[in-house]
Amino acid sequence: MSLSIPIPGLTPTPLAGAKPPGPVRAEYQELKFTLHRKLLDKINLEALASIDNQRIRLEVRQALMGLLDAEPTLLSGAEKQQLADEVLDEVFGLGPLEMVLKDPTVSDILVNTAEQVYVERKGLLELTPIKFRDTPHLLRIIDKIVSQVGRRIDESNPMCDARLLDGSRVNAIIPPLAVDGPLLSIRKFSKDKLTLDDLVEKKALTPGMKMVMEAAVKAHLNIIILGGTGAGKTTLLNAMSGYIGARERIVTIEDAAELQLKQPHVARLETRPANLEGHGAIRQRELLVNSLRMRPDRIVVGEVRGEEALDMLQAMNTGHDGSLTTIHANTPRDGVSRLEVMVSLANSNMKPHAIRQQIASAVHLFVQAARLTDGSRRVMSVTEVTGMEGEMITLQDLFVFEKHGIDENGKVRGRFASTGIRPKFYEKLVAAGIELPASIFDEVVEI
Repeated sequence: MSLSIPIPGLTPTPLAGAKPPGPVRAEYQELKFTLHRKLLDKINLEALASIDNQRIRLEVRQALMGLLDAEPTLLSGAEKQQLADEVLDEVFGLGPLEMVLKDPTVSDILVNTAEQVYVERKGLLELTPIKFRDTPHLLRIIDKIVSQVGRRIDESNPMCDARLLDGSRVNAIIPPLAVDGPLLSIRKFSKDKLTLDDLVEKKALTPGMKMVMEAAVKAHLNIIILGGTGAGKTTLLNAMSGYIGARERIVTIEDAAELQLKQPHVARLETRPANLEGHGAIRQRELLVNSLRMRPDRIVVGEVRGEEALDMLQAMNTGHDGSLTTIHANTPRDGVSRLEVMVSLANSNMKPHAIRQQIASAVHLFVQAARLTDGSRRVMSVTEVTGMEGEMITLQDLFVFEKHGIDENGKVRGRFASTGIRPKFYEKLVAAGIELPASIFDEVVEI
């Protein structure tokens, strides 16, 4: 008679939030880590590094099943296979997180110490039964992630931005800064790159908004995408970048490389943290200055969050039209204010009027994204920068999303509406050989 052991993170629990009995789970975890240690003692993974990945996993699985057969356990054949899968995930992957990393419905993974893992599906958070064995186990997984991209995390450097090999964004913070234990956040990389057409289908924007945004990219307008955390700024940036011409040279600058540009001529740059002595850090500002010597047709900055804002605006004003970037801000007006603050960090002697002149002449379009209470993401406004009146930068909305309320299913109801204003940059579109139908500036779409 076999002992049926529930497998944490793989076997569905009968009730939401239910957990396997403590002794059984502890017995299972101890067996798994015993096998892991014996496997590492038996095989030389470095010697297998040159062999095809599938063949490596097959050979290691065979060795693992041999070790498992030698253990005095009463596991069934299916349970042994699942146990082997988990040990392989420990050796080749990220342990308990592999299951949710492979789940296409999961967009975010939030690890709150070794005892608690949340995931986001369709914009809403839910608790999973996944747990790590202990804090050292979680720390090993975090160290494995950051070391793969040449970064480090330890007591002297307890915060780290990194990425997985597939481009997923990672943030880790460990004690002493994390009071209760290590914290790990993973923003999963979407294997299927969303286009603006996909976002129209998902009702994140309208066909008219899509046409204006596409035309703005093709006509080399400078565009800033803004919104809060998780609003979909990077997704929107990726989608809009799809309309950059295949013959153009694009330089991308990011803290952790995650943009998925499909054009053939892309030069990707990524920042570098300081070394153990605290020296050698390369920030976005240095990369931006260097990119100007790389003969770019377009400069795409993943996110502007500091002094590099001044260099970005100057690049936009000195022949690098068609640049795209994102910033954290809740409205276009807030976006202007944030840009002013970031530019003043780079040059405290620069007068506010001069800063606003730089912004007004450099930026053509703000696109605001937001995540609503039901988890859906929408483009809340497409706003043109029209110039300056006195000391004030003037903005005009071309499209807005008007929220009307929430239905009985908790879904946000509202409508996308054009303001009826034809943009001042329309002449630039015509000069680029692009003409838009007048009907899109009278568009109203209820959702």
